[in-house]
Amino acid sequence: MIWKTFLLALGLAALGTGAEAQDVSLRVRTPIRLPDLPGYVTLKCDFHIHTVFSDGLVWPTVRVEEAWREGLDAIAITDHIEYQRFKADVSTNHNRSYEIAREAGADLNVLVIRGAEITRQMPPGHLNALFLSDANALAVPDWFDALQAARKQGAYIMWNHPGWAAQLVDQRAQWFPEHTRILEADLMHGIEIINGGEYYPEAYEWAIARNLPILGNTDIHQAINLDYNVQGGGQRPLTLVFARERTVESIKEALFNRRTAVLASGKIFGEARFLTPLFEGSVQVPNAAPRRERTLLQLHNDSSVDFLLERAAKPEGVSIPERITLWAGKTALVEVRGLGKLPAAISRLDLSWRVTNLLTAPKTPLTVKLEVPVAAPAPAKNR
Repeated sequence: MIWKTFLLALGLAALGTGAEAQDVSLRVRTPIRLPDLPGYVTLKCDFHIHTVFSDGLVWPTVRVEEAWREGLDAIAITDHIEYQRFKADVSTNHNRSYEIAREAGADLNVLVIRGAEITRQMPPGHLNALFLSDANALAVPDWFDALQAARKQGAYIMWNHPGWAAQLVDQRAQWFPEHTRILEADLMHGIEIINGGEYYPEAYEWAIARNLPILGNTDIHQAINLDYNVQGGGQRPLTLVFARERTVESIKEALFNRRTAVLASGKIFGEARFLTPLFEGSVQVPNAAPRRERTLLQLHNDSSVDFLLERAAKPEGVSIPERITLWAGKTALVEVRGLGKLPAAISRLDLSWRVTNLLTAPKTPLTVKLEVPVAAPAPAKNR
C-alpha cells in the first residue's frame, strides 16, 4: 500500500504542468537601494539597449524582464536605424521592438521609452534619440537631417560611446567641429561617459565644460547575464535620473534639465548637488554614546553602494581612521579618540572625508562632513 501511494505521488508530480510546475527561484527582483533626493525620486535607467530588431540577440520582452529583475525603473529600446542584422526574420518597422517591449513593461511596471540609434561614421558617430513618436522618420540619408527629424519630434539626443576604440584618433577621443555644429543646433543634449565596461574621462570633462548631462548605459546586445554576473551580484551601468515622479514624461523633463548621475562599477559620477544628498540620504548616524575620552560612532550605509572614505584633514588633537569602508547595507563602528582634550565649549566635531568612489569630475572625489557629538565635561565631584 505504501509503495502504491508513493508511485501515485510520483506520477502526479511528473504530470504537473503550467504555473504549478514553474520554478520561480530565478524570476525575482533585486531592488537597487538609493535614496530619493529632496523633491525628486531617484530612478535607475538604461537608455541604450538593442534587440533582434537591429543587431541584438534577444527578443524585446526579454529586455524588459532583465531590467525588472535588476531593479531598474526605465529602459529605452534604441535599435539601430541603419543596421538590421536579422531583417530577413523580423519586421523592418523601426517602431516594432518598442511596441513589443512597451506591452511587457506595462505588465511589469517597467517604463519603456521609444528610441533609436542613428548609426553613422565618425564624425559625428553614433547618437541615440529618445522619446520619439516615430522612429521610421529617422531613416534618411543625411545624418544631420536624421537628427533634425528626431528633434522635430521633441527627442532628447545623446552622443554614444565617444571614446569607442573604432572612433579614436591617435588613440584619443576627439570632439570634432561636427559636434560643435550639433550642439549649437540643439541636436545634442547629453553624452555617455560610461558605455558598457568603458569609461571615458575626456567625455566627462567635455560634459562639464559644455554643461551637458552625463549618462551611463550598457549598449547591451546579448543576454545581460553574459556581460554582467547578475546572479553573482554584478550590476550593469546605469543612468540615475532625479525626476519629479516615476513617469516617462518626468524622465524626459529631468534629462533636459540635467538632473542625472551615473552608477557604474561601484562608483557614482555626477555633480555635487546630487552626490551630496545621495550620500547623506544613504548614511545614517545612529545616536552615538559621546564621551570625553572617546566616541564609538556607528555609521550605517542603507544604500546598495559601498562608500570608500578617505580622511580629508586630520583634526587637531583628535584621532580618527585614515580610511573607512562603509559597506552596503551594513553598519561600521568607528572609534574617535582624544575628545577629552577638546575645549569644554565644543559640543560637536565636524569630520571631513573624501568619498573616493563618488566623483564630481575625473579624479575629483566628493568631500563630505560627518558630525560627531561631544559630551560636556562631567562636573567635578565634591570631596
